[in-house]
Amino acid sequence: MKRREFSSRLISLTAGASALVSATRAFAQGEPVEGTSYVKLSQPIPMAAGGKIEVVEFFWYGCPHCSAFEPTLAAWQKKLPADVSFRRAPVVFREEPFTTHQKLYYSLEAMDLVDAMQRKVFNAIQIDQAKLDKLPDILTFMAKNGVDTAKFTEAFNSFSVQTKARQAKQLAEAYRIDGVPTLGINGRYYTSPSLAGTPEKALSVADYLIQRSRKPG
Repeated sequence: MKRREFSSRLISLTAGASALVSATRAFAQGEPVEGTSYVKLSQPIPMAAGGKIEVVEFFWYGCPHCSAFEPTLAAWQKKLPADVSFRRAPVVFREEPFTTHQKLYYSLEAMDLVDAMQRKVFNAIQIDQAKLDKLPDILTFMAKNGVDTAKFTEAFNSFSVQTKARQAKQLAEAYRIDGVPTLGINGRYYTSPSLAGTPEKALSVADYLIQRSRKPG
């Protein structure tokens, strides 16, 4: 979803026809093309993942494309090699409901409930049309799903959750994220289903970029 209209990132069509044909052929041969299926950042972002290659998924609970991407991404995440770390970073394209959704996610993370609840939150918003943009509504939803609402409220209002939300906003700005879902790779690249063409291709490009990140320079 784009920042201004919350839809998929649009691939620029300003490149010449010959360049587009060349890029298409290269990707078909398993060679992702910079500027087409992924973007290389002009200014790398310092990483602090304990020496590991970091993959960040930028997402929003209100984004149907993020919801559709989640099952494929979750399966891919479980197969990542030991030298790769993965985390999610909810974005803020405006104050609300993004800020509340950020705190919702980081509260679940603080309670070690992301695996159990991530799909349920997406379904509540995308299928059941629940906004979950006010704490009382979120608590009602959490109670229905067996989550301790007192502990959730404590996490939601905690300094640590507010800090993580602020850091996620700064990271998205550093990556220049204006659409979701997007995968940031080791502070050097990003790709997305919109850029690569499909969720599966985006993850293939991510694998390629992870491999590139292992090489010096």
